[in-house]
Amino acid sequence: MRFVARPPNDEDIDLSFTASHIEELNLLMQFDTTTLDRGIKVHSNARQEVIDACQRLFDEGLVSQRDGGYLTDAGVEALAHVQTIAGLLNAREPG
Repeated sequence: MRFVARPPNDEDIDLSFTASHIEELNLLMQFDTTTLDRGIKVHSNARQEVIDACQRLFDEGLVSQRDGGYLTDAGVEALAHVQTIAGLLNAREPG
């Protein structure tokens, strides 16, 4: 399913999730939500897609280190949104 937003100037902006976005979302979901005192470490032998996703999260200011580290304040907020989306999608799956 693809969602396309129509900004005021009527230009199409593609809002679909790419494979890279999915890697980032899945990586965010690896953080422990019960405490901010636990980070993650993406090792150099991880899949390249995961390493790249972690770098992008760092570049976006969502994690504290290029190889993971801790969630920043923006990362905590992003994770809350990711969890909401995951909960909505999982609630639709037949059990």
